[in-house]
Amino acid sequence: MENNSIKLIEGTFEPHDAAKVLFPLVNSKINYHNLELFSAEIRSGGTIEKSKNRISYLKKSIDELHILIKEASKDGCEFEINCDINILVIPKRNKT
Repeated sequence: MENNSIKLIEGTFEPHDAAKVLFPLVNSKINYHNLELFSAEIRSGGTIEKSKNRISYLKKSIDELHILIKEASKDGCEFEINCDINILVIPKRNKT
């Protein structure tokens, strides 16, 4: 199958600019998983454990980013951020 790549972020950022780039990305993923949980609860009254775990991980990541950005600001540092999204198109799996 075909492999595609998107260079989403590439560059050097001041801490406050890094925050403007990173926090919305992480929050977007949290919102996605919250919607997945809500949808699963409405459809079947259940939850999706994968989404719960991912939300927990992402919230911890936000806390760590806050600390990292605060320390970098205090120390006069910058961030080099590179983020590629690799996409592999695969045949759909039949659920059995």
